[in-house]
Amino acid sequence: MDHFSSSGEYLFPESLHGRKVLLATESIGPINGVSRTTTSLIQYLQQHGVDVKIVAPHYVGDKSRPPLPVGPVRRLGGLSLPYSPELSVAYPFRLDRISARFKPDLVYLASPASVGFQAMLQMRCFTDPAPVIANFQTDLSAYSEIIFPAPLDRYAVWMLQVVQGYLFSHRSVQTIFYPSSPIANYLVEAGVQKDKLMHLGRGVDTSVFNPEFRDERYRRQLAPKGEIILLCVGRLAPEKGFGFLAKAAIRLAEQKLPFKLVIVGGNRNVAVENEVRSYFTPIRDRVIFTGFLEGAHLARAYASADVFCHCSITETFGLVVLEAMACGLPVVARNEGGPSEIVRHQTTGFLIEPENLDAFVAHTKLLASDPSLREEMSTAGRVTAEHTTWEKINNRVAWRIVEAIEQHENSHEPQFQFQSQILNWIYALGATVLVEMRLTGAMLLVSCFWVWAVFPLMVHGNTVFRGARKAATELSVMNPISGGMSRPSH
Repeated sequence: MDHFSSSGEYLFPESLHGRKVLLATESIGPINGVSRTTTSLIQYLQQHGVDVKIVAPHYVGDKSRPPLPVGPVRRLGGLSLPYSPELSVAYPFRLDRISARFKPDLVYLASPASVGFQAMLQMRCFTDPAPVIANFQTDLSAYSEIIFPAPLDRYAVWMLQVVQGYLFSHRSVQTIFYPSSPIANYLVEAGVQKDKLMHLGRGVDTSVFNPEFRDERYRRQLAPKGEIILLCVGRLAPEKGFGFLAKAAIRLAEQKLPFKLVIVGGNRNVAVENEVRSYFTPIRDRVIFTGFLEGAHLARAYASADVFCHCSITETFGLVVLEAMACGLPVVARNEGGPSEIVRHQTTGFLIEPENLDAFVAHTKLLASDPSLREEMSTAGRVTAEHTTWEKINNRVAWRIVEAIEQHENSHEPQFQFQSQILNWIYALGATVLVEMRLTGAMLLVSCFWVWAVFPLMVHGNTVFRGARKAATELSVMNPISGGMSRPSH
């Protein structure tokens, strides 16, 4: 439910001013959907007087990035993922030592994984834990099915479902935001209570992502012969559907469609990026890799294209799809995950059955060949985006935060007291010792989880992509953000 003032503006809950929120996220700083979504929420809360303490893992290249607009971040040590060095698996840490003096009114977990899982496990150890709100933004299970070979994939999916079902079911976790229906179904199957689930989409800044930033000079750089420009935006990784996109692009080339395929994104792991680039070798003269883009450069890339092609089937939401629509691009997407609930089929684009390559090619070609259809869908997509702002999304989160805090405080029971002060001291000491024992057990369990799950992940990733970390570090120092264009390696 949205809250408006008499003038039609979103109302911020007054009782949230001055409250303390410990926000633990798996990513803030790198160019990805989780980082952008979380940054937007933090800025919104800070602008309205909420005291936010941010906790996140270190990542490769973080020291070469400019300061974040949200202020200081308490960085945790961890191991970089071989597949994407800008993401890390956090080492075991003590939540109470991170937040002891801060004493949060609520803990907010953005895309909980290695940091969020540890936080939820340790919240179970406290006698009166602060309320927790989790935002489920990354489908780790879907990634596992694609990244790992059998039987490791089935082991990873099973392990994740057991862990998530156990952690999300605790009484301290009051709300779990989910971005799309498939995620809600997954959580219910994992054993999470339905009444904890609350739908939350994503927003888009329509002043930044706007058709007005269409740049004809830039278009001539990309497509000097006036070719149709197809655009794809995403981290360069096999699980993002680039194999499917390459097959579609090769088909379009065989059908003599004059096009340029512009791919925005990169990967700090050079080996992974090179693998993705190799998919497009047969049509290297039609493909342009821009590297990472953000801000005005990213908006220009969107607005200067003709059709947005989205091939990932692991997206819980698909923020890039909404950004493309805001820039007036009709979308062709595989009908799986978040994009299925963003794109209105035959109105703002086309939704194609995930494995139907022929249909994906046919509908992309249809849009490329029909300017009036592109214009019609462009207008409809822009209207949809204009009704999906960050203020709307973040305001909903703010109200749920204050409701969770008030619900916790109203249900708070007074601490048991003996008539004897000495007995009260003994009771308090015993309770403290019990919490310490629980936390020690939790740390031991996390350490075991590293043996069961993290080490196999790292061994597999580093076996497939050798020398990744060194190359990634060198790349992040030499080229923190690319603004130019490049061709695939010959």
